[in-house]
Amino acid sequence: MKHDLKAIAKKQPSVALRLRRKARIRKIVTGSKERPRLSIFKSAKHIYVQAIDDTSAKTLASVGSLDASIKQKASGMKKVEVAKLVGKMLAEKLKSNDLSAAVFDRNGFRYTGRVAAVADGLREAGLTI
Repeated sequence: MKHDLKAIAKKQPSVALRLRRKARIRKIVTGSKERPRLSIFKSAKHIYVQAIDDTSAKTLASVGSLDASIKQKASGMKKVEVAKLVGKMLAEKLKSNDLSAAVFDRNGFRYTGRVAAVADGLREAGLTI
């Protein structure tokens, strides 16, 4: 997934910096069927997490803050609390598929706030990161 960083940097410098961090991370982090890569994407309002098997290029499970089960539980919650709930729900899905370990891909986002809350939710539900 190549991006034209020069063109993006002119319009959105912070996005260009995130994409550079993302490229550095993706050189190192890969997922397998036994230990999938957990890729995070966050927007201003919502957060999404996918468990990806990079060897076969398949998404094993995905959860987002817009899913119906999470949306009704999350009414009145803060964004960090919703992110933790998303992490717990993904861990439950992965455990039902007999997966107990994963590799965490923060996708260029800094490991603080909602990204850290997702990781905490995953760990609380018993997933090894």
